[in-house]
Amino acid sequence: MSTVILSPPLVSETTTEPRWVQRTLIAVALAFLTLFLFVPLLAVFAEALKKGLGVYWAALVEPDARAAIQLTFLAAAVAVPFNLVFGVAAAWAIAKFEFRGKSVLTTLIDLPFAVSPVIAGLVYVLVFGAHGWFGPWLAEHDLKVIFAVPGIVLATVFVTFPFIARELIPLMQAQGTEEEEAAIVLGASGWQMFWRVTLPNIKWGLLYGVILCTARAMGEFGAVSVVSGHIRGLTNTLPLHVEILYNEYNFAAAFACASVLTLLALVMLAVKTFIEWQTRHPHPAAPPAATAAGDTPGRAVGDPA
Repeated sequence: MSTVILSPPLVSETTTEPRWVQRTLIAVALAFLTLFLFVPLLAVFAEALKKGLGVYWAALVEPDARAAIQLTFLAAAVAVPFNLVFGVAAAWAIAKFEFRGKSVLTTLIDLPFAVSPVIAGLVYVLVFGAHGWFGPWLAEHDLKVIFAVPGIVLATVFVTFPFIARELIPLMQAQGTEEEEAAIVLGASGWQMFWRVTLPNIKWGLLYGVILCTARAMGEFGAVSVVSGHIRGLTNTLPLHVEILYNEYNFAAAFACASVLTLLALVMLAVKTFIEWQTRHPHPAAPPAATAAGDTPGRAVGDPA
């Protein structure tokens, strides 16, 4: 019998770099992160705590600051569920079905990425403002959208609605429709197919999109600035409150409120990293139990080896 000798795979010299090149690239990346990420983060907390914990805490419990924090969470709490429903429905329709206007819907989902948030805010003023299209009707019925909480929520919904859909569309397209079709063949209804087949397959991507949407909603400035009216204690979100404090040279309070946004961003980043780790390292499925001691898992007792 002849012996076959397998030679190690040849590695092209063009795919490897000298060690000094690798170290240089790593050093440049670390220097960039330090200069533009780590130093600003440390500066925010250093300035916030510069005058002591008493001043820091007083800036956060001040009535206008508390109102801004509550409004920020309220806008996110309303916008994210709306975008969750829209994102799942849009992604399901685009990835699982063929219909007329599919390309138009896909383009419209990307619209907030192409339009400046300030322009989006101006559009809402044009539509719902006092001299806008629906302004007289809203005034007759004593309803306020612009310079009120509804306008802030609408602006937040607009700038954040692509995030969940854009996370789910490629995921659903990669998964295909075989499992859903099998569920339908086995007699499952539409809701049963969604809850027992589609949703478990997209749960990590869905949670990832929700995290991105929430972070964007809490940090939105441009569109909200246009429609809010900057009314202290009523229509100021936390980013707007930080701007007002900074313009008034109240730097300690401004950085204290900014540190809250920074902490929220860090929490979102930690959750996002955990979700990415979960998607790369899914829990292995439990092996089927052996029917008898010494049996090979998955083989019935008495089957030939």
